[in-house]
Amino acid sequence: MDLGLKGKTAVVTGGGGAICGEIAKGLSEEGARVAVWDLDFQAAKKKVESLAAEPDDALAVECDVLDKKSVERAAEQTIGHFGTVDILINGAGGSRKEATTSPDLDFFDIGTEALSWVVSLNYLSAVIPSQVIGRLFAKKKAGVILNISSVAGFRPLTRSIGYCNGKAATNSFTQWLAVHMAQNYSPEIRVNAVAPGFILTEQNRFLLQDRETGQFTERGEKIVGFVPMARLGRPEEVVGAALWAVSERAGFVTGAVISVDGGFSAYSGV
Repeated sequence: MDLGLKGKTAVVTGGGGAICGEIAKGLSEEGARVAVWDLDFQAAKKKVESLAAEPDDALAVECDVLDKKSVERAAEQTIGHFGTVDILINGAGGSRKEATTSPDLDFFDIGTEALSWVVSLNYLSAVIPSQVIGRLFAKKKAGVILNISSVAGFRPLTRSIGYCNGKAATNSFTQWLAVHMAQNYSPEIRVNAVAPGFILTEQNRFLLQDRETGQFTERGEKIVGFVPMARLGRPEEVVGAALWAVSERAGFVTGAVISVDGGFSAYSGV
């Protein structure tokens, strides 16, 4: 199936990471030109070097998505290289232990600075690039924005208060921006989100799997017990939904938050 992505230019924020790195790879394989934006320039560069693309068709860019000036510089560098942007994928995000409850940190003692930082990392990381690149889309009267959210945005997970709140804001922002762009600028500007479930990455592997045996940890077992497909996902399994959402095949889809979670969000536990 031709997704119509050949020759398109895509920006992928957080593209040096596991999930968005796979999305960047998928875009490249479909013939798109890809700018990998990441706070860690070496991670972005490593991802670009791994893409099976012509040298001029992939670009590594250092970018702090929480700093509008940094985003504007990244956009200027990207447009200077490719000439335009057609697709924006907002994938930067994450958490930190200071915004997560634990036996050592009660909810009542979570600092507002840590909480604000994590919420911003998972919410403003979508808002700020959408302002900068969205301005270009408004002028072009066309473009696609895809936010990488999480099932934690509509099924709050125990402990992860900052992360869940940030992703809930991203889900709401996705729907708001879809309406705003279509009504005020062009119905050819679409905004959607993909909400991965529990995806096994190097970042969370040993939280969910025992380092020695590879068996699930107690938390891993608990999670898989609520996934009807009875397993964790793989980063590459998010790619298909992402590519479809930004493609011409999804031309009448906007304001959608698409779960990629093995059925987690559909399961009530009974």
